[in-house]
Amino acid sequence: MKVLNFGSLNIDMVYAVDHFVRAGETLSSDRLVRFCAVNRLNQSVALARAGATVLHAGCIGRDGGMLLDLLAASGADTRFVRQLDEASGHAIIQVDKKGQNCILLYGGANLQITEAFADQVLAACDRGDVLLLQNEINLLPYIVEKAYGRGMEIALNPSPINDQLGKLPLEKIRYFILNEIEGRELTGEEAPEDILREFRRRYPEAVVVLTLGKSGAVYDDGHTRCRHGIYKVPVVDTTAAGDTFTGFFLTAATAGMEPEEALRIASVASSLAVSRQGAAPSIPTMAEVLEADLAPC
Repeated sequence: MKVLNFGSLNIDMVYAVDHFVRAGETLSSDRLVRFCAVNRLNQSVALARAGATVLHAGCIGRDGGMLLDLLAASGADTRFVRQLDEASGHAIIQVDKKGQNCILLYGGANLQITEAFADQVLAACDRGDVLLLQNEINLLPYIVEKAYGRGMEIALNPSPINDQLGKLPLEKIRYFILNEIEGRELTGEEAPEDILREFRRRYPEAVVVLTLGKSGAVYDDGHTRCRHGIYKVPVVDTTAAGDTFTGFFLTAATAGMEPEEALRIASVASSLAVSRQGAAPSIPTMAEVLEADLAPC
């Protein structure tokens, strides 16, 4: 079984400024730092370190070599990362002297997925393979329909929340992995129990994994409902926590682990990640997760 992460690849350009630029103003910056925005890369890293066979598909510009290098180093198959003449997806981030920031996003190459490219990528997958999607590339409805027709199991991490999600055939999603805010936006409900109930009403065949921050996570597939808490660890860097949880849960669940064990594995993995510095470097291996001896909160 393979996991195809069809997702965005972005570069962050962070400018240190005295204050945020105002209308009509030309402002010099003190420093520029360019680095990989690793959100969706992190999911591929987590999947690979959890033991999954991972393909990452997406588009970058000619300026995206650093993205391709980091992805390849993660252990993911990069044959479906296409380089285009369009600029890579990126964010222009101003950070002022008080540490506040403002961000301008540009989808760039992430929004240049074509039907022909999507068909080529999906042709490399078989019935029973898993497709992991977020909401940062174009053609999501087309990709979902084609993957579903091929018998793939589709997992959706619905971030960011925007109008494009309303165009998706969500009844074809097998796994919803989302947080409370995303759950509220998609269902109109506030309380976790009500969010889960509404998901069950709308998508009776789906597996829903709702993460609840310090309250842990809940799994519900219509037959089994289970919860898992968090662990006592020193919190150093939370950057990769959600992506680590997604990668380890999906690997464990699709490998046939019982829901309770899949939640435990994902919870341990994300706890280890937040106790370490960095994004991708903080993500543990499956061996580290299995050997960990953490105390529950």
